[in-house]
Amino acid sequence: MKRFTLSIALVLFALVSCKKTEESGKLTVGFLLKSKGNQYFVTCEKGAQAAAKELDIDLRVDGPIQADPAKQNEIVENWITDGVDVMVVACENKDSISTALRKAKQAGIKVVTYDADAQPDARMYFANQATAQGIGEKLIDSAAELTGAEGEFAIITGTLTSANLNEWIDAIKARQLEKYPNMKFVGIRPCDDQKDKAQQEATNLLSANPDLKAIVAVCSPGVPGAAEAVKQAGKKGAVKVVGLGLPSENRAYVKEGVTQAVILWSPEDLGYLAVHAGVALAKDELVEKDAKTFTAGKLGELQVVGDSIILGKPIAFDKDNIDDYDF
Repeated sequence: MKRFTLSIALVLFALVSCKKTEESGKLTVGFLLKSKGNQYFVTCEKGAQAAAKELDIDLRVDGPIQADPAKQNEIVENWITDGVDVMVVACENKDSISTALRKAKQAGIKVVTYDADAQPDARMYFANQATAQGIGEKLIDSAAELTGAEGEFAIITGTLTSANLNEWIDAIKARQLEKYPNMKFVGIRPCDDQKDKAQQEATNLLSANPDLKAIVAVCSPGVPGAAEAVKQAGKKGAVKVVGLGLPSENRAYVKEGVTQAVILWSPEDLGYLAVHAGVALAKDELVEKDAKTFTAGKLGELQVVGDSIILGKPIAFDKDNIDDYDF
């Protein structure tokens, strides 16, 4: 009887909450993270919250505790049922989530992806931090500069199914084969977006490849994880650490000289941009597949290439400038 009473109470609460949103006249935007435990997406959320305050919308933020495509699909299905106006989604697995996002579009919900894309027909626009080619080339160019374009290198990734990370890795490999023939790719290990696992996988790579010259991390937890492994192995400077990461998570390693190059865009700006794009679509201020530029609040006018809104070029953080950034 208690369970039945509780269920009724929860249903009534949900109905009252929906009614309040309808009466307020505010747009409801679902902001989906790849994982709640990843500091990168915590920073993306910060930008989304800033945009929500600026645009006076109701923002719902959710995501799996750890990267989990099935849980992302479940959240999308729940938002369809709830009737949100907009979904802003970072996709862990582009094929898995695209079916649910197409269903959202059919229900009249505006869909924007950010950080990691879905299939093009499953959303209206992709808020793209930078091109895959640009990111991959920046990473391998940095590794090549640090190693004299010679020797073995390995990659730490988030998950083997993450579409955007795989695109960056493909760009790394293509650039290396074309421009750095004396570098040798020896392996890739997934860390499931966890620093501790990244450290263990990097330790395994160091043990299996005693001549390793560089570790390139394409996910933010991978950079400090790899750095700690190199530090513990006593190979600071001998094995270069390069990757996409947050200044806040890598500052100590950069200053110690364990990590040589941290590269990233502003994830806060990315979350801010994605929410602005979703709201503009809902208000018919952004036309699907017809825009050439898009003005996103404080970010100003940004270029639109096809159905991608480009945030800009990555930033390189080193000992000289890393203290200038607080994300």
